[in-house]
Amino acid sequence: MNRRELLAVAAALGLVPGLARAQGADAATLARDAWLFALPWIEMATTRARVFKRGARPNRIYHRRKLSDHTDRSVTTPNNDTLYSLAWIDLTQGPVTLTIPASGQRYVSAAILNMFTDNDVVLGTRVNGGAGGDFTVVGPSQTATGDRVVRVLTPHAWILIRTLVDGPDDLAAARKVQSGFKVSGPKAERPPAYLERDADPAAYFATARALLAADPPRPEDAAFIQRSAGLLTDGPFDAAALAAGVAQARAVAKLASGRVAFVNGWSYPKPNLGYHGVDYGYRAIVALQGLGALPVAEAMYMKAAGDNNSGLFNGDGLYRLTLPAQLPLDGFWSLSMYEATADGQYFFTDNPIDRYAIGDRTPGLKRNADGTLDLWISRSDPGGERSVNWLPAPKAGPFSMTLRTYLPRADLLEGRFRFDPIVKV
Repeated sequence: MNRRELLAVAAALGLVPGLARAQGADAATLARDAWLFALPWIEMATTRARVFKRGARPNRIYHRRKLSDHTDRSVTTPNNDTLYSLAWIDLTQGPVTLTIPASGQRYVSAAILNMFTDNDVVLGTRVNGGAGGDFTVVGPSQTATGDRVVRVLTPHAWILIRTLVDGPDDLAAARKVQSGFKVSGPKAERPPAYLERDADPAAYFATARALLAADPPRPEDAAFIQRSAGLLTDGPFDAAALAAGVAQARAVAKLASGRVAFVNGWSYPKPNLGYHGVDYGYRAIVALQGLGALPVAEAMYMKAAGDNNSGLFNGDGLYRLTLPAQLPLDGFWSLSMYEATADGQYFFTDNPIDRYAIGDRTPGLKRNADGTLDLWISRSDPGGERSVNWLPAPKAGPFSMTLRTYLPRADLLEGRFRFDPIVKV
């Protein structure tokens, strides 16, 4: 990639609303922006296909009965705090009913994401307290009555449910609550298979057009689609410009994690996480690096700056994170460890103590005399009293860490509270 192309990539990291709405953009720029615009549909379809390949069907719920570990590679940056349940729903045949159990003091959330990855609603502890109930989920043009009707902006959607596990001894009780989540609806056929993001440019956009036809974007997106020179509709396009633009788009996706703005060692989510509007660039990067992310009122995800503000750690030494005695949140917190893949995704890493995250429910953590907590991060056991507070890093290769805080309070949401950085000891 030459200097001009690199400059274009750098500019695209701040993609929209500026560039994506620019008049008179050249063909390669249009291809770049259109590739990123369509990426959420592609990633959702890819994730759905992986589930259906294992025998799942639409409008049925599937419960994962164990916490995610290093063997789970279907969704990037999973958590190790909650049991996941999921359903891919098809509303083209009629409404679907989502049953939420009474959960008491246990945190639960049921996020319903449309096919361009916005959270149309998040039900559960924050919204409904510990009460349960039946909710009617309807598509964009369907009608329903009652005070528990939830509207989704696309005919197909993803219900992603999280049930908190309060430590190893709580797994059986958590599973009992998890079993209370149910989905029922009309019988629907599995959708056709779609190509993935590594498809050649022409095939990628053919797939994108099919996905957008099945699950149309919002009216606010019409202006951008009109300027996509037929890529997102059905017009012809210059092959050379198409290839150049897609190469830039893939570079944007690969470099994005290194262009994050860090504050005192952490990146903080944008306020529109989970409700992206016309911020297509941010939406694309979230789809690639954190598909299914909750909105900030539900949870805040902070990524550590890593070595040299790259978002990745490469060192073989010892790192430390010090947390205050009290954090400004009403839920729970955890620090997760991920190995980084070449295409910009993150998964748990195998380790000798089967610890993929460390948090407020980790048994045996040792606090300092003033109540603060030192967490130790390294590839090998730091030894002594530090071992109980150890988060293992991969045996080799770059790694990333994400700090999750659930039900954050205003001080955290509004930036008055900031975490200390992870430091190399």
